[in-house]
Amino acid sequence: MTEYSQILLDIVDGVATITLNRPDKMNAFTRVMMEEMISAFDRTDADDTVRAVIVTGQGTRAFCAGADLTPDHGGQAFSANETVETLSDSRVRDSGGQLTLRMFQSQKPVIGAINGAAVGVGATMQLPMDIRIASMTARFGFVFARRGIVPEAASSWFLPRIVGMPQALEWCMTGRVFDAQEALAGGLVRSLHEPEALMPAAIAIAREIADNTSAISITMTRAMLWRNSTLEHPMLAHRVDSRAIYTTARSADAQEGVASFLEKRAPRYPGRVSSDMPQFYPWWNEPGWE
Repeated sequence: MTEYSQILLDIVDGVATITLNRPDKMNAFTRVMMEEMISAFDRTDADDTVRAVIVTGQGTRAFCAGADLTPDHGGQAFSANETVETLSDSRVRDSGGQLTLRMFQSQKPVIGAINGAAVGVGATMQLPMDIRIASMTARFGFVFARRGIVPEAASSWFLPRIVGMPQALEWCMTGRVFDAQEALAGGLVRSLHEPEALMPAAIAIAREIADNTSAISITMTRAMLWRNSTLEHPMLAHRVDSRAIYTTARSADAQEGVASFLEKRAPRYPGRVSSDMPQFYPWWNEPGWE
């Protein structure tokens, strides 16, 4: 167990679990929590034994009840000698967005186990997760318009891609809190579970990935689906696909995949993300902050 002050990071048998750990504050989000979560994702990416990451909240009341707005944790938006009018754009960064961009860059699949209330950044931080499952008691809300602000955490990019523009517009424009059944019907979550069955279900998904797939294939596939789906023409995706399938088909992992299938046994993939990714990975230019 790695020691942090506002999260827990536990790695067991190839599955990492990041737990938001402020149950007395309904796991409300702070800058410290952001920094610790980014650190945790740095650690899981660097650890070749980690095959999947689960993100959940401590307790049963809340996954994350939004940003902690108390002075000790939310703080001032600007320093005392700055105003909205004079603050340079290059100085303004949304902490939720810094976290979701780091999740987006993860080399390992990310599974959200949404155990309770998830509003504000508690809802938007889920969006770059690859699979989201929820407790029957979970509630969701993109409540920004009801607080006089706007959606953050790059959710204007993520949310329409996940649930479609009409659903994204309705949830963000009404700002209402909705139940887990509506989240399921709207495509925000994959499945609903009784509270005590939520983490076993998340671990089962993680185990299916960890026990049956190539780590390199998963890292490549995650990057291809997230990035190629936003390209302006399928020919651009075809170029990436062609190089990827040509390279991976000649790898030791591909040889093991075929051999384990023919021999009717569990695969033992030798490839490591830290050292054996295709030479052209990453193929995109990651935008910097300006």
